[in-house]
Amino acid sequence: MKAICVFCGANFNGDPLLQQAIEELAAIMVSREITLVYGGGKVGVMGILADAVLNRGGKAVGVIPRFLMDKEVGHRGLTELHIVENMHQRKQLMNDLCDGIIMLPGGFGTLEEFFEVLTWLQLGLHTHPVGVLNVNGFYDLLLKQMDVMVEQKFLKPANRALVLTSGDAIELVNLMDNIEIKPDEVWFRDRNLT
Repeated sequence: MKAICVFCGANFNGDPLLQQAIEELAAIMVSREITLVYGGGKVGVMGILADAVLNRGGKAVGVIPRFLMDKEVGHRGLTELHIVENMHQRKQLMNDLCDGIIMLPGGFGTLEEFFEVLTWLQLGLHTHPVGVLNVNGFYDLLLKQMDVMVEQKFLKPANRALVLTSGDAIELVNLMDNIEIKPDEVWFRDRNLT
C-alpha cells in the first residue's frame, strides 16, 4: 500500500490508549512510506494523526469540503490539501487517492464514511482492504452487530470477512497488506447466505 485513507473523529476524548494507537499507526505508515489520506481537519483525532505523520517526516493529504474549510477547521500544514464542494466528493476523492482504508474511533461521520466505502467494496467498486483499528475495544459492539447481521442472514460471511480488525496498528497494516479481496455477490440467486 502506498496510501491509506483513515476515517476518524473530529473530536478527541483524551484516551491515552487512543493517543498511543495514533502514534503507532503514524510510525508504521511513515516507516513503510505510506501516505496518510484523511479528512483534512486540524482538530480531534484527525489533527493528532496528521501531526503525528508530519512530525515523523511522512506525507499527509487532506480532503475537506469548502464549508468546513470556511469554518477554519482545515489543517494548513499538510503535504497537500484538496478542497471539494461536498461530503460525497470528499469520500470519493479520498477513496480515489488511497489503496487501503482504516477506521479509528469517531462518531457518526466516521461511521458513515466507513460504511459507504465498505459498501462500495462489497459492490465491487474498489478493491482496497478495509480495516478497523479497534482501540481498547471501542468498536466491539459494532463488530458484534456485523456478526449478528451474518447470523440473521442479512450479510454474507465472505463480506463480513472483508472487515479486518485489530487493536494493534502494526498487525492491522500487516493484515491489510496480505488480504486477498474477494467480495461475494450482494444479489443472491438462491438467497442462501451460508
